[in-house]
Parts: sequence; structure tokens; C-alpha cells
Amino acid sequence: MREFIRSVVHALEEGQRVELVTVLESHGSTPRGAGAMLAVFPNGNMTGTIGGGNVEYEAGKLAAELLKTGENALRSFRFVQGDAASLGMVCGGNVTLHFHYLQPDDAEMIAALRDLMEAADKNASTWLVRRLEGDRITAFGLADRFGVRYVEDVPADLLQNRAACRDGWFVCPVVTAGRAYIFGGGHVSQALVPAMAAVGFRPVVYDDRPEFSDPALFPQAEQVLCGAFEDVKTAITVTPDDYVVIMTRGHQYDYEVLAQVLRSGAKYIGCIGSKRKIAVCRERLIEAGFTAEEYQRVHAPIGLAIGAETPAEIAVSITAEMIAVRAGVEV
Repeated sequence: MREFIRSVVHALEEGQRVELVTVLESHGSTPRGAGAMLAVFPNGNMTGTIGGGNVEYEAGKLAAELLKTGENALRSFRFVQGDAASLGMVCGGNVTLHFHYLQPDDAEMIAALRDLMEAADKNASTWLVRRLEGDRITAFGLADRFGVRYVEDVPADLLQNRAACRDGWFVCPVVTAGRAYIFGGGHVSQALVPAMAAVGFRPVVYDDRPEFSDPALFPQAEQVLCGAFEDVKTAITVTPDDYVVIMTRGHQYDYEVLAQVLRSGAKYIGCIGSKRKIAVCRERLIEAGFTAEEYQRVHAPIGLAIGAETPAEIAVSITAEMIAVRAGVEV
């Protein structure tokens, strides 16, 4: 999302007009849900996506027309066959799109978007806030745990982990607090970092070996740290917004990390390894005073049971499990 916002800001600062297409609402089976965004530029280039296929094709055409006239629009499409709003698809859902004409001379809007881009570098949840009257935007700003910017107020109950459209307000989470700490920098970690980063997680890799905590191995990681596994708390403070993946080279180090993060309240804790290795860690934690209920929070074996074998396949299974946890879906 940071690169998406950066592209929009860069275009506006260079004097280009931009048509911002946003999924306001979706019902039934649709390619993307509320909050998905697409930006269309005067040269025909686009960035972002609202799901591809016919809906994106039609949205792109309309956005190009609206760019020429400098207009906003509100359109609904149905993913069924046989009526005027239909896209000739059989998914069975419907989607409402808002087309927002962004002017390069709107200094306050550019400032808000620049703040949003910078918020992506911070560990604080940030929402993009818009108030609509028909297709017209009457307020455009940001909200975070410190309050609101560029808007006077926003209903607090709309600041959730999913986009919400209600009573003229459209509120979309753009930056989600929380990092994904990966303990161990081996082959699975090297496959896991790009998989997680591609879907919006913010990976931080930690290993006690310099050769496995080389930033060159993890170009998509937000940070790479080298330190003793027994001393994780000195370098890292795990919060309830964070995710923890433990894949060290031995059960002793797994135990050391688990003992330090198990009571952190982390949103997700997963530990890779054989059933025997996991059982040994569990027994040692119970002996150290942790409860069976506390250990039940650990996803072990880690990842969804999809028959993964290679590092790349295991990375997919772990990332999928983390997506489910982030979305509040039981798997």
C-alpha cells in the first residue's frame, strides 16, 4: 500500500491529475472487498487493483473519461448475467465503486496522502477517512490512535480492521500496526519473508548467526537483527499487534524464544518442527511455570495442513494461516 500511495503522491506533485477508484461496498462473491483501490493516470497507466477482470476493465475506461472532465462518480456493478448493470460474469455478487478526481493543486489532500505514506513506516494503525455526499467528497483525512487529521471527527466504531461504509462515512484501514517477527534465518525464513511481505505483513528477521542475519538474504524484510536467542527481549518488544514465527535450528532455541514471547499477547505465535520437537518444548514450558492453556495459543505444527514440503510451500502454508488469523477466520 505504501508504494501505491507513493505513486499517487508522486503524480500529483508532478502536476498530474489522478482518478482514484475505491471499492466502497461489496456483497456476495466479488473479486475484491471494500477498501481495494485503483489509481488511473492521464497516460493510461494504472496502479493498484480492484480485482482485475471485467470490473477493472470497465472501471479503468470510466476513470479515463472522468479524468478528462475532472469529475467524480458513483457506480454499481453486478456480477451476474442479463441486466443493465451486469458485467456478464457469473460470480453472483455486486460491487459499488467510487471514482474520486484528485487535483494536483489540492495541497491539503496531497499533505494527507503524504502523511499516509509516512505512516506506513511507523508501527501505528492508520485509517483513510472520507465523507461522501453522493459522489462528492466533503471530508478527506486520516485517523490513528492519536486522533484525526484533516477532518473534524469520525465515528470511533468505524475504526475497525476492515473497511466500513455507513452514514456517509467511508473508513478504510491502510496501515495496520504490528510486525511479523521471524526467529531463525534459514531456508524457510528466506522463502517466508517475500511471501509475507507480498500480502502486507512487515517481516523482521532475528538470528544469532551473522551469516543467517545478513540483510542481503532478506531484501523485503523491514529489519534484520543478529543477537542471542536467550536475549530476545533486549532487542525486541513483542506487542499484541505483532506476529511471531519461530523456526530456529533447534528445540533449545525454540524454547528460549517461546519462554520470552508466550505471555506477550502476540496476535499469532507459530512454531515449526516435528511433533517430537514441539512436545519437548511444551513439556519444558510447563515445567517452567507456563500453563497448558497458555501453550494452546501456539500454532504447532505451524501453517495450514496443505501437504507442504518444500521451503516455498511451507512459506505459503504459514502465510495463509497468518492471513486467516489477521482476518479473524477460524481454520
